[in-house]
Parts: sequence; structure tokens; C-alpha cells
Amino acid sequence: MVSNPVHGLPFLPGTSFKDLTKTAFHRSQTLGYRNGYAVVRRPTVGIGGDRLQVNQLSQADLDELASKIPILTYGQARQAPPAAFVPAHVAFDKKVFLESQGIELNPPEKMALDPYTELRKQPLRKYVTPTDFDQLKQFLTFDKQVLRFYAIWDDTDSMFGECRTYIIHYYLMDDTVEIREVHERNDGRDPFPLLMNRQRMPKVLVENAKNFPRCVLEISDKEVLEWYTAKDFIVGKPLTILGRTFFIYDCDPFTRQYYQEKFGISDLPRIDMSKKEPPPMKQELPPYNGFGLIEDSAQNCFALIPKAPQKDVIKMLMNENKVLRYLATLESPFPEDKGRRFVLSYFLATDMISIFEPPVRNSGIIGGKYLGRTKVVKPGSSVENPVYYGPSDFFIGAVIEVFGHRFVILDTDDYVLKYMESNAAQYSPEALLSIQNHIRKQEAPAPELDGQQAEEDPGVRDLEALIDTIQKQLKDRPCRDNIREAFQIYDKEASGYVDRETFFKICGSYQLPVDDSLIKELIRMCSHGEDKIDYYNFVRAFSN
Repeated sequence: MVSNPVHGLPFLPGTSFKDLTKTAFHRSQTLGYRNGYAVVRRPTVGIGGDRLQVNQLSQADLDELASKIPILTYGQARQAPPAAFVPAHVAFDKKVFLESQGIELNPPEKMALDPYTELRKQPLRKYVTPTDFDQLKQFLTFDKQVLRFYAIWDDTDSMFGECRTYIIHYYLMDDTVEIREVHERNDGRDPFPLLMNRQRMPKVLVENAKNFPRCVLEISDKEVLEWYTAKDFIVGKPLTILGRTFFIYDCDPFTRQYYQEKFGISDLPRIDMSKKEPPPMKQELPPYNGFGLIEDSAQNCFALIPKAPQKDVIKMLMNENKVLRYLATLESPFPEDKGRRFVLSYFLATDMISIFEPPVRNSGIIGGKYLGRTKVVKPGSSVENPVYYGPSDFFIGAVIEVFGHRFVILDTDDYVLKYMESNAAQYSPEALLSIQNHIRKQEAPAPELDGQQAEEDPGVRDLEALIDTIQKQLKDRPCRDNIREAFQIYDKEASGYVDRETFFKICGSYQLPVDDSLIKELIRMCSHGEDKIDYYNFVRAFSN
């Protein structure tokens, strides 16, 4: 055991002391030079001139010891067996180092306190969160779990308001709310996905926080008494968010399961929000002003840019250039109208009527077009459901009222007789009987005319005699029944007249003997004015 040379105490921790009177702490020089080489010298004293606790031998002693070989003098040295190793804690166990050595110790003193040890003896500090629910636990438990509700916002009470649908998402992980818009195709709205971004929604604010500038600052717990939670979102109840009242009418299956497990609410039926369509409003048309057709005038009420009414194309193609012609007189209280004759033309393709008055010489009335092509409404029919004259309304003896003027049908052409014969189902028994009586009168022998009546209508008598003579002359030739249809193609107004150029053109195409003296006389008698020819009476001479 090495002892402290100053105090005689062992050189152990706690038993060595510093000399407070020592003032020199220099170290002795140990480096030098000899013949230009650096030489290390062993220090003879310690720091501050203290004595070194080592053997001090001179260099000569060391050289002498180095030159001596102990093995030559004493022989081979025998090494003693190494002593058994005993650890210090075993060798000095239960032994006190000092009175046996003649060292007297002071009375025992208290051990100095270690600040680190004393700090570890204090109880551990406990940290308690101020909330009653751990937000981290909530995040880990309800992560990616979202409640989905389907709601509507009914704003129909305001001007231009409407009923719009939304989807409300409630995130269980942090109690935030998100409102998404539901867009439909061609709904006319910009495709913004969100009505309200994901955020916590206050339910009850502090009294002094009503004027809080929420548009620029976020609301904290200091301004809110109660926040919206999952129990506030119930199917079938309204919910006011951002000044809008949403009515929740449905939710997804996960939301139903969550409410059943969390709140014990199992009855969350879907509420039918589909509104019944109101009955269509009856569109009332303005009163007919008398201009044009009723169908054409009604198109101005159906669309901003009116379109022409749809036509029966098949009917037009099947009945193209088919015209029914009738001879009629005007039923009028005025005596000057009693002798007037009119040709009523009914166009089967369009159900239109045109009226033409043949010019009569020295009658004082200018003939020509009396009524252009138009549909004529029957008297007594309503404006909403107009009923027009049809082919079954025209027969001998029938009265046709055209815009307040009454026409009585006196005669028909041969094509009308053929049409009625092939379409007898369309006509009433009265109409068919009138035609039969008319045919019997034509087949009956004509009564002898007295001189006075012959003098009254010489032109008619000569025309009929001439037509009869031409028919007898041409009886051996093939009948030309389609001549009438050729003239009708060029007679757009169905007046019974064509111009002279068209007349001779058609006669040339059918190779009619217009150079014959009888034919020339017939053309002269059928001429009206300088440029018009009555083909109605002319074609009678070429039909059986």
C-alpha cells in the first residue's frame, strides 16, 4: 500500500489532501542538447521541486548494472510460482486499513450529498392533458372513418331559388365537417366540388364572439361554447351550417352501423324527397286574328323562333296533283250576286281550298282569284281544336261557309265522281244520294226548250252542241282522260284556266288536232280574254 508521504495516509480517494501553502508549480527541464542532438533527461524532482518517489541512480550505476550478467554469477534464476490472484474486494473484505498501522483517524463525519443522487430520489413528475379525451387516441382509432350524409338545401322561398342536393362528410378522427356539392349533367353550374372546406363547425358561440371576424381569423376554443359533433347529425332532422338550413334525408351503411353501435340508434330510414311533378299547365293560345292558318299562328306561341308545322309527307306524295273541283253559287241576299258562278277546288294533298270566279263578259264583275289556297274552318269549331272542311263535306247541294260567305255546290267534274265512287266509305248516304240524283238528271233526255229560254242562253247551247259534235267525231280515237291532269299540273291555283302558251304546249304534247275547224271553234268559245283559256270545258270534248 503506497502511503502519503506528507500525512502518512494511504494514497486512496478521500485520504489525499492538497498542500494549501504550496505556491510553486513549475516543472523541471528534461530536454537538452549534446553535440547538436536532442537528449532526454530523467527528471530528478517533481512539480514545484517536490521529491520523486522513485529510486535515483546515476548514469554510471546504470551503465555498471547493464554490463553485469547475473546469470554468470548466480546461475539460472529460478522463478517463484506466481501467487494466486486475489481481488482487492476479497482481500480487504471486512477489514479496516488503519489502526493496525498505527494511524489514528478523526471521528466519522457525514458523507457529502450527491446532487444527482438526490434528484433521482424525488418522485417522477406526472403530466396530465387538460382534455378529457386523448386526441392521439382519437386519431389512431378513427383514422379514415368518415360519416356520410345526404342532404338538401331548399331555397325555393327566395327569388330564383331552387332545391339543391349536397353530401356532408363528418370526419371522426378530428370532428371536422365538409360539405360537397352534387352536380348533374348539364345543370348549368360551374363544377366547384366543395361548398365548405373541411373544418370544425361551431354550434354555440360565446356571447361576445358574435362579432368575431371569422372571414379573416380562425375561431378558437375561446370563442366557442360548443362544437358540432356526430350526435348532431341525425337523419330526418334539419341542420343549420353557415346560415343555410340543410335537411338530412339519408346516410350510407357505415354511418347507420356507427350510430347503432355508438348511440343505439337503429332506425334511420331513408326519407323520400322526390317531389311530384305538378300537373302540366294548359297553354292558352291567344284569340285567332284571322291572318294565315291557325297552326302557323300557334307556332309563335310555342317557340321564340317559330317553325313550320309538320306535314303529312306520305299523304302529300300519294295525293299530289289530285284536285276535286266543284261548281258553286254564292248564297247572297243581293240580287246582283245571284248569277255569279265559282269554281271550288279542294286539294287532297294539303286539305286546302281555293275559289276562282270565271270572268263573264258584260257582267260588271271582275273575275279571277276569289280565295287563295288555305284551310277553311267549319263554323262552330273552337280555336283550340279547329275542324277543317274535308272531301266528305263537298257534295251537290252542300253549303260551304267560307269566312262568312255561303257557297252552294251545284255541280262537280268527272274526277270527283270517280273519287267518290272509289272512296264511298268517306261520304255520307246523303252525299252519295245527291251524286246519284245528279247522274240521273244528266242521263235523262233534255226537255224541249221554248223560244224564250233558247234566246236567253245561246252560248251555252252552242258550246254543248259543239262538244257533242267533237265527241262523235273523235269516238274512234283512244280516250285521253289524262289530259285534265296535265292541265291541272300547270294550274297551281286550280282556277280552271291556263294561259294560251301553256295550253297549246300541252295540246302539242298530246298531239291534239288544234288545226281542225271544230277544235278551233271550241278554243274560241273557251277563251276568256286575250290570254286565258278554260280547259275545264275543253277537255270534256276528249273524254267519254
